[in-house]
Amino acid sequence: MRTIAWILMAVLAIGSACTTPPDWIERTLVTVDVTGTWYGASPLQVGTTYPTLWLELRQVGPKAQGSTRAYLGLSPVLSGPIEGTIAGDVFTFRQTNGPLTGELTVSGDKLKGEILQPRRLPIVLRRADSPARPDSRRQ
Repeated sequence: MRTIAWILMAVLAIGSACTTPPDWIERTLVTVDVTGTWYGASPLQVGTTYPTLWLELRQVGPKAQGSTRAYLGLSPVLSGPIEGTIAGDVFTFRQTNGPLTGELTVSGDKLKGEILQPRRLPIVLRRADSPARPDSRRQ
């Protein structure tokens, strides 16, 4: 009887492990690198100008830190440190000293998504520089 109980517990444990949704893997897998300088603008006009955004990022594993400068015309409206996480190909960030938050999808040298706070705006950023790749260094 004890043997049957152990076999049943083993089958249940294996069955529980097999029911992990595939989304869990996608959320924890880091497949992109956001290290570098990014620049872009919103396609929506605010007043008489289009908001622009600079991100300078350094990524270590699934976390990124850096700084942001957001402009409305020639005047900087938000600037300061940011921190974020990368899950799959989505970079989510928040300004640590202000209201700016966003969620951007990484596709090569392009970030596309939305600024969520202080005002919801679509935005497209392009990498202004490319991080040095280990295989691209000259020996």
